[in-house]
Amino acid sequence: MSRELVVHADREALVAETADRFARTVDAVLREQDECHVALTGGSVGTELLGALRGRSLDWSRIHCWWGDERFVPAADGDRNALQAREALLDHVDVPAANVHELPASDAGLDLDAAAQAATAELGDRVLDLVLLGMGPDAHVASLFPGHDGTDAQGVGVIAVRDSPKPPPERLSLTFDALNRARRVWLVVAGDDKASALALAMSTADRHEVPAAGVHGTRETRYLVDRAAASLLPDGMLD
Repeated sequence: MSRELVVHADREALVAETADRFARTVDAVLREQDECHVALTGGSVGTELLGALRGRSLDWSRIHCWWGDERFVPAADGDRNALQAREALLDHVDVPAANVHELPASDAGLDLDAAAQAATAELGDRVLDLVLLGMGPDAHVASLFPGHDGTDAQGVGVIAVRDSPKPPPERLSLTFDALNRARRVWLVVAGDDKASALALAMSTADRHEVPAAGVHGTRETRYLVDRAAASLLPDGMLD
């Protein structure tokens, strides 16, 4: 599967144009099938993108929302991706509660391993229509970090992550297995602090050392970036 690079003038353009692209893509999916299943992402750019989607006309009654990863903290903790998504978008659109598939919080009565098992069971063998991912300066995606055991996980959809190099230390993450059976995977990346990681991600780097290099969709893989993030890419890649 080939990868497409789309470079936007700046962060503001990246967010606005990706929101438009999201709306067009989801509309197209819903013309072909009854439901559209998307995985949302956290982070500053991801949250800005969700906020931009509030202004787009979408049939949220037919959209199911999942997450690529989650911090294993209490449900009301501001670090939770799901809470940020609710505040930015989901509390402002008519999405049914049954369509929102949050990963378990630490106060849901399950320990980390049981939470991963429950999330794996809920996800099952579902093929997500669209996965949104951010990327860290270390090239991690979801909560799959360079050199961590999670990059080797097979046969499960969601794993428990301990000793994360980025706080909080305990997290839940979709695996490469779950991410890479998605039809469409978009990495949304902004800022010159991500430039080195993006250059590695678009190379032939090993996914254990550069997790962002190991994610792809079965139909499309897109790197949606701003000019700052693309600043270290070779000229031939920008043509």
